[in-house]
Amino acid sequence: MSKPRVILTRKWPEGAEARAKELFDVVINEDDHKMTVEELKRAMCDADALCPTVSDFQIDSEIFNVENRKCKIVANFGVGYNNIDTDAAKEVGVVVTNTPDVLTDCTADIAMVLLLSVSRRIGEGERLVRSKAWTGWCPTHMLSTKVTGKKLGFIGFGRIAQAVAQKAHFGFGMEVSFYDPYPPSDEIVKKFSAKKFDTLEDVLKDSDYVTLHCPGGGDNINLMNKERFALMKKSAFLINTARGDVVDETALVQALKDKVIAGAGLDVYAKEPVVTEELLNMQNVVLIPHLGSATTETRVAMGLRSLENVEAFFNGKEPGDRVA
Repeated sequence: MSKPRVILTRKWPEGAEARAKELFDVVINEDDHKMTVEELKRAMCDADALCPTVSDFQIDSEIFNVENRKCKIVANFGVGYNNIDTDAAKEVGVVVTNTPDVLTDCTADIAMVLLLSVSRRIGEGERLVRSKAWTGWCPTHMLSTKVTGKKLGFIGFGRIAQAVAQKAHFGFGMEVSFYDPYPPSDEIVKKFSAKKFDTLEDVLKDSDYVTLHCPGGGDNINLMNKERFALMKKSAFLINTARGDVVDETALVQALKDKVIAGAGLDVYAKEPVVTEELLNMQNVVLIPHLGSATTETRVAMGLRSLENVEAFFNGKEPGDRVA
């Protein structure tokens, strides 16, 4: 019996690609180019399963409804799946899966990296040293903001947020608060001595740091806008490792210019890989290139998780990470 044909839309880490070759008749994107819409349409006709990423073009109704579609499952390489129109997938009976859990710790690490870096002015300091402009230590040089013991507010309090809370509360003694329309159990709230707010706005008003952990797309597009930045403390910092479209970048630029907030740490952007130009020149912003899950261990695990979903599907089982 022939193996299912699986197309990987981007280059994967070696360990994950090796497993794909063992399990399936796999087509690998050897030069790691971003597949065009036409290539994605052809892939839908050539493959039994497609494994896309968040950096691909939106897999929408045009792609799902391509004539002579063969693809029966789209197994996303990533926990977020706003790159896939799940409603369009359901209409044509294509299963969609994601890869939760395996990237939790590393994404949480990056959130803490951003929080520490922007508050302690690490990016500025490194640029100063590299440019040979540092003239030496003095008592008032590059004064920054203390992290330990401060209030950390979460917008969304799922797995990744809880992993950040673990590091922040028990490692840095930070006070945890959150808003989530689907809150965790009382046991988890008690674990972090967390304050549960009824509105997002209450978190913004209370926090020294606001970290975003909510899905992108839909009603969450531009969730952080001019009005909501205005509710934050002037000394507060925004951290985003969720999705870029959750933040209105034009409003963020203005809030930073007008000193409505103190700074921001961003791993994701509204129009990746394009970054709003004015952000690039701001000293009180730390910008990194979507590194949340970027460790070898995690990226291999994401690939293996995606393949597990495909394998389960073709073995007649319900994929463990089905989202549509």
